[in-house]
Amino acid sequence: MNMASSTPSPNPTGLVKVDSSNSLSSASNNTPVSRERIAGWITELLSSSTRETALMELSRKRERVADLAVLLWNSFGSVAVLLYEVISVYPYITPPTLTAQQSNRVCNALALLQCIASHPETRTLFIQANIPLFLYPFLNTKSSTRPFEYLRLTSLGVIGALVKTDETEVINFLLTTEIIPLSLRIMQSGSELSKTVATFILQKILADDSGLNYICQTFDRFSHVAMVLGRMVLQQQREASGRLLKHIIRCYLRLSDNPRAREALRSCLPDCLKDHTFDNILKDDQSTKKWLAQLLLNLEATSATNSQSTTPASILPPQTQSTSPLGM
Repeated sequence: MNMASSTPSPNPTGLVKVDSSNSLSSASNNTPVSRERIAGWITELLSSSTRETALMELSRKRERVADLAVLLWNSFGSVAVLLYEVISVYPYITPPTLTAQQSNRVCNALALLQCIASHPETRTLFIQANIPLFLYPFLNTKSSTRPFEYLRLTSLGVIGALVKTDETEVINFLLTTEIIPLSLRIMQSGSELSKTVATFILQKILADDSGLNYICQTFDRFSHVAMVLGRMVLQQQREASGRLLKHIIRCYLRLSDNPRAREALRSCLPDCLKDHTFDNILKDDQSTKKWLAQLLLNLEATSATNSQSTTPASILPPQTQSTSPLGM
């Protein structure tokens, strides 16, 4: 299948809607799907001879069957089959020999895992089974070819579906995994769409108090996040994306809610966020303009407070307080 016609498209929240059917605008997508047909495709997942078609059809119809996640989770062997499809492409990661057809097939399986991750009745079971960990090898790939980019983007969509729910249970689970460094790496080197979804994931982790406290707990964690965000802002000066910039600003704004991080941001926030560089990009995005204004106001308030304090709190180790908040 031609990967060029299978490119996922983002929705306004930063998540990825994956459709590998090449029929996004097909009128047949609005046709009701019978329960019998859905049950038939789920059964066909168990046979290697019918699995590829069943994966494609279920992925194509997943948004039209409200309880598909529940049906998949409670059907004998279905989740095991989806995980088999995931691990079956591991040997093609290193060296990077994944083909477009292989990528398309595993992305259909990932789309169904995203369906399970999104449903309130299966989400907790999904993370209790540690299923997101099976996707991390895909997030750790470096090849820039289209099959690998599609694989990373679809895997990010699964994690994005989890964090979109704003549940502390999900965030606490993710904090025990490598999702933050994996997301930060993609934020630096991925495609614009992958960067956007990875930044959305970081933003949702920061939105939870446990996530904010985790990242601000040590100098190394904060400095890594601040350094990556800073580099991304500088990249935005050359190749601006309003959608990506929105998530970057939301990350900075949330970091400013932590007193020690707020103090450090006074020194390491890129100047181009302070000097109206992005006014033209944000002219039609009133929400992001307000978030940026609030961020700058928070940092100004910190400056005023610290001018009256002789012992300000700092996220920095004592030996680095006279240098950059990033230790550089």
